[in-house]
Amino acid sequence: MVISLLVLLIPIALLLTFYRVVLSGDAPITVDPAATIQEAQAAAAFPIAVPGDLGDDWHTTSATWRKTVDGSTLRLGYVAPDDDSALVIESNVPPEQLLPAELGKEAKPRGTVRAGEAAWRSYLARPGELALVLNDQQRTIIVVGTAAPEHLQTLAAALV
Repeated sequence: MVISLLVLLIPIALLLTFYRVVLSGDAPITVDPAATIQEAQAAAAFPIAVPGDLGDDWHTTSATWRKTVDGSTLRLGYVAPDDDSALVIESNVPPEQLLPAELGKEAKPRGTVRAGEAAWRSYLARPGELALVLNDQQRTIIVVGTAAPEHLQTLAAALV
């Protein structure tokens, strides 16, 4: 019986190793957000903050642009260097609607954090999530996720 188990387990272990090492099976799927960002910029609903170079440790995993009756929203999803998630949300939906919808109704402000040249409001969002929020007259930018606070600040600072 032990020999039959080994006959099954050895090929499975070899295939799993090949998948992870040679095919990079654990690496996140990366998408190019350029077309979505161009679509958002062409709509001219509000000024789009385009993320600068974050380095090779960051992976863009999603990019969507959506127009609704309440306003327009650009979402860019990332996997941070610590393999946790981060999401950039840019929208001209009124903040009193946008913040509860994106951060949860129980979101609590924690203070102010400097990221780049701007002062962002820090929030405790849904369980396990931290958010940075920047409001101006034309839009609201939210950086939210389970990534480490320093990674969220790096992402916020990269928005130009």
